[in-house]
Amino acid sequence: MSDKKPHPVDVHVGSRVRMRRMLVEMSQEKLGERLGLTFQQVQKYEKGSNRIGASRLFEIARILDVPVSYFYEGLGASHAAGHGMAEPPQAGFDASLLASADGVTLNRAFFRIKDANLRRRIIDMVKAAAEAGD
Repeated sequence: MSDKKPHPVDVHVGSRVRMRRMLVEMSQEKLGERLGLTFQQVQKYEKGSNRIGASRLFEIARILDVPVSYFYEGLGASHAAGHGMAEPPQAGFDASLLASADGVTLNRAFFRIKDANLRRRIIDMVKAAAEAGD
């Protein structure tokens, strides 16, 4: 068994595949079926343990109805260190929440709230709760 760690970009791209797949409520099995793969292969892509080739990423983007660039959004300085093209990471922001099942559920429910004032009050309440916990 190899103890080689996946490249951070592969992990990021895989997590974006997972997040989008969950947002469109598609199972790993269904995505794998559409790609001609097993769900285990989709799992490996989503974990970043297997790299996604350009043509396969193009197919995934088509199936999930996003541009290929979607999978690279949010790459921070740690991923492109020394390349002079990355923005510094935002302090206190954890993108892993967005890719988690809870994050997807929270995001979906939050944006179903039509009243913008209510959404603002929820944000203010969460900020106040976070400050009280500090």
